[in-house]
Amino acid sequence: MIGILTAIILDTRTQRKDGTHSIKLRLTYNRKQNYINLRKYLTKQDWDLYKSGSYRRSDLKELDIELKHIESKAIDLAKSINYFSLDDFKSKLLEIPTKEDSVFDSLKKREKQLIKENRLSTADTFKYTYKSLLSFITSFNSKKELMFSEITPEWLQNYENWMISKGKSVTTIGFYLKNLRTVLNEAIEKGSLPMKNYPFSKNKYQIPSSKNIKKALFIEDIKKIVEYSPKTKAEDYARDLWLFSYLCNGINIKDVAKLKFKNLDKTHIYFIRSKTERSTKTKQKPIVVVRIGKINEIITKWSNEETSLDDFIFPILKKEDTPDQERNKIKQAVKTINKYNKRIAEELGIESKLTTYSARHSFATILKRSGASSEYIGESLGHSSVRTTENYLDSFLDETRESFQNKLLDF
Repeated sequence: MIGILTAIILDTRTQRKDGTHSIKLRLTYNRKQNYINLRKYLTKQDWDLYKSGSYRRSDLKELDIELKHIESKAIDLAKSINYFSLDDFKSKLLEIPTKEDSVFDSLKKREKQLIKENRLSTADTFKYTYKSLLSFITSFNSKKELMFSEITPEWLQNYENWMISKGKSVTTIGFYLKNLRTVLNEAIEKGSLPMKNYPFSKNKYQIPSSKNIKKALFIEDIKKIVEYSPKTKAEDYARDLWLFSYLCNGINIKDVAKLKFKNLDKTHIYFIRSKTERSTKTKQKPIVVVRIGKINEIITKWSNEETSLDDFIFPILKKEDTPDQERNKIKQAVKTINKYNKRIAEELGIESKLTTYSARHSFATILKRSGASSEYIGESLGHSSVRTTENYLDSFLDETRESFQNKLLDF
């Protein structure tokens, strides 16, 4: 509480054409008076009658109830705030929407922040979420604004149904709704949305999730890929980059592209996943890969000619690339690798999709089939889970690493 005095008064300094005056809430803070127009009006005569309490008119009785509610709300608000802003006080008192209450403004703000952090791909997802939600609300009316207070379990279910009618996948729907949930959580933290109005829970609305379709290959498939004779240099490169991802703990292509020679020593590759590099430094743990023969062969075969510590290993990115250029080049690399590996899979009769994602899934699944513990696999993938004891092991012995690493080609 910061010492705000409240009073409801009739402002007789100005008179409307119909002879009435505005009823206002007077706020006194640091000996300075501010006024909030309550958009209710009375003549001086009716105000005096109202203040006397000796009236039977129903309109004055209703007004009395409204004004007492407003004053009580103002008193509670004055007690709860730590600093005084007339605009904020007015917005909260009269429940006037502000930018802090806007879903679209919050999504745009989140997108801009992510762009500043060079997290361009994630920024794009918030842009697409905004466009999708805007398309949804404008399909029913002409309004182009969406407030947090409007997001109810029923509203969310209607949005999900609309997305399904547009042929959107469960994965896409879940992606957009998770972004919406992110800004709702931020709104609750800022006090723009009461916790009681939070729509995401088991008893209210749950974000749909698609069933996990197994995308892992069998060790027999890996053997076919290793022994395959590529028809072109492009096919050869795509196959080897897929194998490199698979052998290097399922490293994604963004991290492959960003690997530099300083990430290597004679026997290991060390790197921090781009996905987790903004985590608290105490939670960051480098992923360690033992450089078995096939990994070294791929590096020697496709690495850049320049091999100083700060040079990229593979010719995907250049030092002078802007964040936009990096993003576009990585996207193109993924697209190209998937394109040629799809042809290879068809040629070899491999039913599972041979994509950059399947390399990571195959790494984990084949190690699991080989007897590796979930803790070892989780550490190798760079995962962090509350279900696994955080301090289970600081690291695994190199002999263990090499043993499991070699099982990736144990055919």
